[in-house]
Order: sequence, then C-alpha cells, then structure tokens
Amino acid sequence: MKLRHVPHYTYEDYVRWQGDWELIEGIPYAMASPKFPHQRLMFVLARLLEDMLEECNCFVVGELDWVISEDTVVRPDLVVLCEEPQDYIRKRPEVVFEIVSENSREMDEFVKFKLYEQEAVPYYVLLYPESKSWKAYRWTSEGFVPMERLSFSVKDCPFEIDAERLWR
Repeated sequence: MKLRHVPHYTYEDYVRWQGDWELIEGIPYAMASPKFPHQRLMFVLARLLEDMLEECNCFVVGELDWVISEDTVVRPDLVVLCEEPQDYIRKRPEVVFEIVSENSREMDEFVKFKLYEQEAVPYYVLLYPESKSWKAYRWTSEGFVPMERLSFSVKDCPFEIDAERLWR
C-alpha cells in the first residue's frame, strides 16, 4: 500500500504543538530530553563562550528556535549570534553547536549537517560528551570542510576554544 498523502506541517502548526519538536521541510521530529552530560557540557560551553565574546557584541543563546522557513524550525543546543534575537532566531547564526547523544546522532550528523550546510552557517560544531571529542566544520563555497582546531572568527572577533576545558 502506498501513502497517498504525507502531511506537510508549517510553523503555524508547530507553535501549537505540546512538547519539544523540530520541523524540517514540513516533517516533525520529536526531541528527546537531554541527560546530565549534555546539560553540563552546554553550561560549560556557554560560560566559556560568554567570556570569550564579551567584547564582541555577540550573544550566546541556548535552545532557542531558529525559524529558517515556513516549514523548517530547528532548536540548536547553542548558537553564537551577532544580532539580538526577539522571541526566536530569524537570521542565520554565526556558529551552531550541537551536543550529540545516541538519540540525536543521525539528526545532528546527517539531517542538520545538510540543513546547516545549505543555510551556509559559517561554523558547525558537533560535541560528543560520552567520548569527550568533537568535529567542527567551516562553510566554504564548496560546502562544509573539516576544521582541525576550534578556532573561529565572528564579525572580526577571533576566538578559540580549548577543548580540554569542555571536559572538566
């Protein structure tokens, strides 16, 4: 049997849903509740970023909806923005951080990777609290390319994250 109609949801539908969801190209994805290693890493990273970006007129924001289009809304773990958002993010973040768990691995490494690459996010960082490791990508006209260090330049404001400090 073939499906004759696959529902296609929009932001208008999304705002009425209970619970935690992301909406990608009209398809809803339920979000699992984060566990302690995820929350701890997010807090440590946010604190480090706030300190590094204090003089840069940028904001570190966690778990705020990014409305990319009428049928695509994601909620990155942490982002660096250089414009203050209102109720949600409308402009592309400068840096997106996703903390990868067993439940989010496919979404973060494949679905969001392609989405963020398509949106030309300047930097995309995947953090793995269980293995205390990371992968980072910089956007180029050819798409994402791997980075060897967690070094960034946002609005003429360079900063580097010492990964060892994340895993304390």
